[in-house]
Amino acid sequence: MDEIAEWSRAQQRVIALVDGLTAQRAETTVPACPDWTVRDLLSHMVGLGADVLAGDEPDDHNEEWTARQVDARRSRDVAALVAEWEVVAEPLRAWMAEHGTRPLGDVTIHEQDLRGALDAPGGRDTPAMAALRDRFVGRLAPRLDPGLPPIALVGEQWSWCSAGEPADAAVEVRASDFDLARALMARRSAAQLRAWTVRGDVEPYLDAFATLGPLPEEDLTDG
Repeated sequence: MDEIAEWSRAQQRVIALVDGLTAQRAETTVPACPDWTVRDLLSHMVGLGADVLAGDEPDDHNEEWTARQVDARRSRDVAALVAEWEVVAEPLRAWMAEHGTRPLGDVTIHEQDLRGALDAPGGRDTPAMAALRDRFVGRLAPRLDPGLPPIALVGEQWSWCSAGEPADAAVEVRASDFDLARALMARRSAAQLRAWTVRGDVEPYLDAFATLGPLPEEDLTDG
């Protein structure tokens, strides 16, 4: 996978998604980030690139840092945000070639957050989404209570088990590859994980899925 090219493709999909949004539509709340509107989330996505280029990137991408990105762009509409992002894009690609492609994760996750807010599915079956799924299952594994029996995640083409083979796991969560990827990014509710459990009891495992903060209270579908 050419991760820089994947970042560019994701950026262009997001720009196409928000192109022509009315001011009212841009103020739609993002269910996956309920403290933010569509314009706020776009402000963060643009601001992340600008801050990375400026050397302002904390290790934990904390809430204070992301809030500053949004607050600094309160007066800008979607068109102005897109214009800034397009200016940032080429220098950011050069930065990623030298320093690594951390910004790819942010744009990949938040593209789907925006799609959920705007009811516009797309961009689900991408190399970046698959790579993030594998990365986040690596975050899930050490969060699991070692005293619990194995849990398996089973999709259409992708599967994973905390120990042994998926067919032998005490607990099996079965959903689409995409939904499992989003669940690993804390973008699916506990109720959804329970509904997808076809064997055993997922309840003791739920906290481990909170890889990027608490699981959403409401079900998320990303469009």
